[in-house]
Amino acid sequence: MGKTKTKIIDDSVVEEPKKVEEQPIETEAPAKKEAKADKEKVSKRAKKKAAATPKTHGKNYMSAREKVERVKRYSLNEAVKLAQEVSYSKFKGTVEAHLNTSAKNVRGLVTLPFAAGKKLTVLAFGEGADKSGADIVGNDEVITEIEKNKINFDVLVTTPAWMPKLSKLARVLGPKGLMPNPKNGTITDNLAKAVADLQAGKTEYKTEPNGQVIHLGVGKVDQNPEEICANIKALYNTIGRSKVKKLTLSPSMGPGVKVDLASI
Repeated sequence: MGKTKTKIIDDSVVEEPKKVEEQPIETEAPAKKEAKADKEKVSKRAKKKAAATPKTHGKNYMSAREKVERVKRYSLNEAVKLAQEVSYSKFKGTVEAHLNTSAKNVRGLVTLPFAAGKKLTVLAFGEGADKSGADIVGNDEVITEIEKNKINFDVLVTTPAWMPKLSKLARVLGPKGLMPNPKNGTITDNLAKAVADLQAGKTEYKTEPNGQVIHLGVGKVDQNPEEICANIKALYNTIGRSKVKKLTLSPSMGPGVKVDLASI
């Protein structure tokens, strides 16, 4: 009898089914994704362009601007008249002088022959201060207030005798340009004259903080042009010709007019 081979099946080993790698599901069609990315790029470029584009001026300004040649430097007389002409404010505007200086921290007092600046609040220390006509009479209490950085005046004048007391205020007044100085007449034995000069048209000028530009009102748009010219000449000569690099005049509302310094 022949032997029958019996195939033994081992069911203890189970073959695992082959894993099928899952493919990421595309939520957007490639073309749609590219279009979206392009749109975002365009949007970013548009925002950058909008941020870099200067704001346009109003109709009144643009109309006034057409009367001024941008590159031309006008003689002083022409510039004053043109600055008055291009003013479009509904109120009585001011003619302002904008001077670019050759250095920082240019500051002082100027007597304008035809007063145009604001009235200065004057603080006076020393003998006779109470009869000098000053707006505020200085004493020890006022010094204490200044030490606490309480400044309610535009100019401080004093007699030499009070300087030892005021010297401790240098850290407060110095950075503000308010420390008395004999060069601009704020240290004097004649307080009455110093106060009278300040209140009669003596005006403070100073460069912007950490800048090299002085802004100062030199007249009104309805004022006699000759008076404004006289004020500008006084300011220019007081500051010093060597310190002024450029001068532009403008009304409170209106374009600037460049001045030929050689005409002053």
